[in-house]
Amino acid sequence: MTEHTRTDGLPGAPANEAGDLLPAAASPTSSATPVLDKSRPRSDRMASNKIECNACPVLCQISDGKVGACDRYANQAGTLVRLDPVLILQRGLQADDAAVVPFLGASGTESSGGLLNEAELFVTGVGSSTTYPDYKPAPFIVSSQHQGVDLVTVVTEGIFSYCSFKVKIDTDRWLGPEQAAVRCKGEVVGHVTTAEYGSQMLSLGGVHHLTGGSKKEGRVTCELMAALGNQQAVEVAIEGGAELIIQAGRAPIVNGVEEQRMRVGCGSAAVGIFAKQLLGHVDEAVVVDDHITGVLSEHQAGRCLDMAASGLKIRGRKSTPGRYFQVANPGTGWGGTDLTDPLSIIEGWDVKVARPGLRLLMTSTTGEHCAWFVLDDQLVPREAPMPAAVAQVVQRIGENCEPSLCSVLFLGGAGGSLRAGVTDNPVLLTRMIKRLLVNVTCGGAPAYVWPGGGITVMADVMRMPANSFGTVPTPAIVAPLEFSMRLDDYQTLGGHMDHVRTLQQVLASGAWHNDGAPQGRRFIAATAANPWPLGQAPMLG
Repeated sequence: MTEHTRTDGLPGAPANEAGDLLPAAASPTSSATPVLDKSRPRSDRMASNKIECNACPVLCQISDGKVGACDRYANQAGTLVRLDPVLILQRGLQADDAAVVPFLGASGTESSGGLLNEAELFVTGVGSSTTYPDYKPAPFIVSSQHQGVDLVTVVTEGIFSYCSFKVKIDTDRWLGPEQAAVRCKGEVVGHVTTAEYGSQMLSLGGVHHLTGGSKKEGRVTCELMAALGNQQAVEVAIEGGAELIIQAGRAPIVNGVEEQRMRVGCGSAAVGIFAKQLLGHVDEAVVVDDHITGVLSEHQAGRCLDMAASGLKIRGRKSTPGRYFQVANPGTGWGGTDLTDPLSIIEGWDVKVARPGLRLLMTSTTGEHCAWFVLDDQLVPREAPMPAAVAQVVQRIGENCEPSLCSVLFLGGAGGSLRAGVTDNPVLLTRMIKRLLVNVTCGGAPAYVWPGGGITVMADVMRMPANSFGTVPTPAIVAPLEFSMRLDDYQTLGGHMDHVRTLQQVLASGAWHNDGAPQGRRFIAATAANPWPLGQAPMLG
């Protein structure tokens, strides 16, 4: 073993829930296999009771019983060990059946006496280990069969400086001005980006925050990104805007209040959707929205229903009939505006058209704010009890609003030396991915590969295994990555054919070693909503 393979094929050392290294006697994986080349001269600056980890450029010198700065590697009685087990997806497994077990050993059999069905297994990059720079073959290059086709999956953990998280927040609530800085613990970690239909969007992390600012900015950014990726809650503040708690798969908390609804549509869309249901029950309806406020009688939907004009005059910039921009400033009030009194957007009434007794509904795009008014003899709107039929339509607006939710997408550039773990000619890997001959997954979850140059992948963290992300103190994010393709295509792109091993061999000996050394692994249930990573066409075509 050379000095550059110390982190290859690390055995799994058990850790407790707090992440502390457990005594060797508590290990369910039997004795650990040394991965330190003790024939190599120690650094003059390193104490004799320490070992050096080369998983990243930090090169931690770790004392016995201690863990490295990344909390992924540790010194166990003079042996460098990996704390996290390799995660292996298994179809048909129940979620509560997952457990850490040793690799099979030289005999290739489980303690129960039978090898698992290989067709139901997929080795993920979570816990697989690698080094950075990635100057050697990936730790797992696994051959398998699917539907009678010989396949190869190259499995690794990528160390990403060029990566970020895109956070989609389903709420009509205004969170802050576009391009505003997003801060965590006082440090700038991202910015507000363009709002999308019914959602506010944040871009968090990225190489400029990880490496381009102060050490504290890089550290806080890295911590925030790892927490977001691992489906944990994080607290951020937007300059000139709201304070947020965001967590993948949960509703956002805005200024201490948990959001409930994503809007059914803009004000114009809401008018169009519910115009027919309001017909005969209202003389005018206004759906207040920060972007496009809708006025029913002027709107094309009202015209198609032959609604009479109401004489209502609305503040703002008229776009087309019944559609108004900039009726108010952005905010946390009605329809994502700063309105607390909806009547403040009414300039007046055309006395030649309006009449006493005219019935006016004002509502937000979510139905959370609504009011019913009737014009008095002086054409002044007076609030009144809302008729049941109108209240039912407002309720319908609310029913059509999806629950407010935070979605977190990992976006990473899989470039640099990472590709050297797959092939000696990296551009061929890029080209084959763009030709859809290689299926890219992140922890077994489907990944979208962006068009154009390079390998820029994006994956929903909720579809990835829990705790898929780690960190190194350079600072950078560690994320799982798998490239699956036909065996002959892997040979064509110049893959490391000498390091291809069958799934049975991988299960028997872990990464790199073929000596039956035990290594921690955990079988976890494959997510039913995800396609099976080896079943993707046209890879099999």
